[in-house]
Amino acid sequence: MFSDLAFFLKQAVLQPKQTSSLVPSSRALATAMAEHVGPQTGPVVEFGPGTGIITQAILQRGVTPANLTLFEMNAAFADALHSRFPGTTIHTDCAQMAPKLLPPTVGAVVSGLPLLSMPRQIRREIVAAAFDVLRPGGIMIQFTYGQNPPLTDDGLAALGLQATKARKVWANFPPAQVYIITRATV
Repeated sequence: MFSDLAFFLKQAVLQPKQTSSLVPSSRALATAMAEHVGPQTGPVVEFGPGTGIITQAILQRGVTPANLTLFEMNAAFADALHSRFPGTTIHTDCAQMAPKLLPPTVGAVVSGLPLLSMPRQIRREIVAAAFDVLRPGGIMIQFTYGQNPPLTDDGLAALGLQATKARKVWANFPPAQVYIITRATV
């Protein structure tokens, strides 16, 4: 655990725009994010796995490594993920590239990206990319620090989406709210 924290802090100092946090997600947050996936989900994509705490929780839920694709822009994190999670597919690229690399057959996108700290247009692009690879009925799992969903009501409506609060995770610094984002029902 300490080595993951030290590695994360080093990357936060060296590449602050890619890391956007001074502390990694807690195990409690990782568990809350991963509880919405399992072997029945089929292919799962993770945006921004960092040191892999959420990745580990996803695998512990029964998603096979062959069914897990990771998008991590930080090359040092990506290299560590290759060693730690053999059998997963890792793209050292931004989340917006997912539709160019994957068919729309994904059951869930799990995002550890700090969307609320990003410009509105980038947030929309990332969420849109997730739904470009999700099959009908697929979900996006996202957390935020605070009570606001990752997109405004107008932003969600523009993409034909809705966000529902799942679990509040107090055992995280700072506390985090997990959201499930789905295509809006008509």
